[in-house]
Amino acid sequence: MITLEHAYGLVGLMFLAFSVLTALDRTHPTRIRSSLFWGLIALSMLLGSRFGDLGNGVLVLCLVALAAVGKMGVASPATTSFEERREGAERRGGALFIPALIVPIVAVGGTLAAKHTSVGAWLIGPVQTTLIALGLGCVLALIAAMSWLRPPVSAPAQEGRRLMDSIGWAALLPQMLASLGAVFLASNVGGVVGEAVTRVIPLTSPFLAVSAYCIGMALFTIVMGNAFAAFPVMTAAIGLPLVVHQFGGDPAVVCAIGMLAGFCGTLLTPMAANFNVVPANLLDLPDRERPFNGVIRAQAPTAAIMLVVNIVLMQLLAFR
Repeated sequence: MITLEHAYGLVGLMFLAFSVLTALDRTHPTRIRSSLFWGLIALSMLLGSRFGDLGNGVLVLCLVALAAVGKMGVASPATTSFEERREGAERRGGALFIPALIVPIVAVGGTLAAKHTSVGAWLIGPVQTTLIALGLGCVLALIAAMSWLRPPVSAPAQEGRRLMDSIGWAALLPQMLASLGAVFLASNVGGVVGEAVTRVIPLTSPFLAVSAYCIGMALFTIVMGNAFAAFPVMTAAIGLPLVVHQFGGDPAVVCAIGMLAGFCGTLLTPMAANFNVVPANLLDLPDRERPFNGVIRAQAPTAAIMLVVNIVLMQLLAFR
């Protein structure tokens, strides 16, 4: 059976490869610091469950210290050339998306199989099933891509570390912000926010409660940069006590659509650096130094429309 520990171990080995390859790359502009950074992440993935809270806390502080020293350099590993990649893209066309499509297909299919079939339940562990299925999809996609495209054996690790160097510390932003949301929940920030909202807005109907929850998810995501960080706070503040308990909303519908409302806030904030800042830099998009005027401005209409749609959907589906 594939468990969450296996998934973490596989990710840890990937980051360990990044660390070793960076340490051996004498052309890397920040070789030692980058190698230590990726090595610490590998250590957390491989042995984090044995370190305890204090050990993992110290490890995170070391990561922050390394990232705070300065911008991490970007590797230039020798894998396939630009001309080779362009020629391959022109020759294969849209079929190049097949390995990428394997990932979501296996993630969704594996999750459903684990819950509804005996073979799936035997293969995939019951804890964090979707995450395990996602990892399995990535492995199968890598195998398919390597078998079909036949790049150099080192290409996945080399290109992977180049991409991670380009993203830098922002690669850890979702995990850290999600952890911040858990800290806020343990500190009863949700209760304080809920009390403040009910004082200002009399949530006397399901529609008002739904609107406050969805808009609050979007706004809190804008502040924190991550819907996963906003979710426990706003759900504890408004989602569960008002929409679910007071007005009888379906918790599955409320939580699922509430998370989507939070993602509308993700489209509107530079705090979501991994979505709005890093891709703009990687693709050399215009206004990338001013994401609010470029990427976010282009996404704002979609975010506003989808927020309204989520409010309507929750109102229609949660109280049937």
